[in-house]
Amino acid sequence: MRRILLWTVAVLAAMALWALLVLVATLEGWGRQASAPSGDARAFFETSVAAIDAAEQGAVAFVLIEKGEVFGEHYVSAGAPVTRDTLFQLASLSKWVTALGVLKLAADGKLDLDAPVSRYLTRWQFPESEFDTDGVTARRLLSHMGGLTDGLGYLGFAPGIPVQTLEASLTQAADPMPGADGRTRIGQAPGSSWSYSGGGYALLQLLIEEISGEPFAAYMKRAVFAPLGMSQATFDLAAAETAGLAPCFDADGAPCAYSRFAAPAAAALHASAADLARFLHAQMEGARDPALPPALAAAMSAPHATQYGLPIWGLGVILYAEAPGGGYIIGHEGMNFPAIETTARLDPATGDGIIVLATGNPGLPAQLGGEWVYWHAGEVDVREIDGRIPAMLRALLAGWAVILFLAAFGLIRARRARRRH
Repeated sequence: MRRILLWTVAVLAAMALWALLVLVATLEGWGRQASAPSGDARAFFETSVAAIDAAEQGAVAFVLIEKGEVFGEHYVSAGAPVTRDTLFQLASLSKWVTALGVLKLAADGKLDLDAPVSRYLTRWQFPESEFDTDGVTARRLLSHMGGLTDGLGYLGFAPGIPVQTLEASLTQAADPMPGADGRTRIGQAPGSSWSYSGGGYALLQLLIEEISGEPFAAYMKRAVFAPLGMSQATFDLAAAETAGLAPCFDADGAPCAYSRFAAPAAAALHASAADLARFLHAQMEGARDPALPPALAAAMSAPHATQYGLPIWGLGVILYAEAPGGGYIIGHEGMNFPAIETTARLDPATGDGIIVLATGNPGLPAQLGGEWVYWHAGEVDVREIDGRIPAMLRALLAGWAVILFLAAFGLIRARRARRRH
């Protein structure tokens, strides 16, 4: 009996050790090669340009920032030419910019980030719920900790299709991505767990309008775009098309049409690479004209949500990885139907960052963004870890199966040996 007990303990220890090794290998990116030598910005830029050019379709704007200055930029298009001033639809990257608009209200003393948002609302209220409405605060909405279970992702409205009002979209979005509930409602205890919510940012759009007394787009232009020098940025698709919008391509590189959105705060800012370079610059440590007061800037990039035990979200920003000099690499990414994809990432302490805006090249911005994080910080970014979980589970189960097989085989042989003696 004692021998079987020791055997069982040894097997469980081996399984635990294998689980630890698989976890560490996933988090640390064992076996992964950086796309360029550490610190060699020229090599990273050239490798990224080669990856962009190899796609041979769609439209892409790529900017690499080093120590607060644009190190290199590259623009390609299979249609009308794009430049640093060409507007792209940013998809969920819009949420980072919207978050700055919310925090501006807090900086001006007009919004208490920890007060119930329902106190500020007159045009819409939460449907009845078993959970406490007062637990839904702006701070929690910014970090997707508000307890909302809408799961939105918006598909948007095609040309010629009437766009819902913001209030109607909050009640039941008519354009949810597949699998999304679409109702902005409290489905779990606020503050209890992280759950991505486009509806939360639609609600923040309404909050901005209620507090400022201005249309959302007008407030953002006055409070965010103008101070930061984002002269072309707009939430208006028609205005973006007039100013010069990148051609839209689908995943196969064929031309497509842009959609409009009931909640552009969550999905439909249009901005250029030049606009976003200014946006990132204003959030670097030591910026001459910072986007936020120091305390709010620190709060924005501090952990407010975790997943799998990892810090993943600040106030409106993804925490991609720990930065080499402390703090976190922050940013956001976005994907809109049919093949609009964007990412912007920043190490505020060093002033290093990357911007990739694309149509017709699904996966490319996330790939280049992840490669930049690994090259800059030697860390696998949290979004990539999320994508590696299925492979991690397969490796875990395969290893456990081998351990159990060897354990069973060894136990059978041991019993046979005892019988012979």
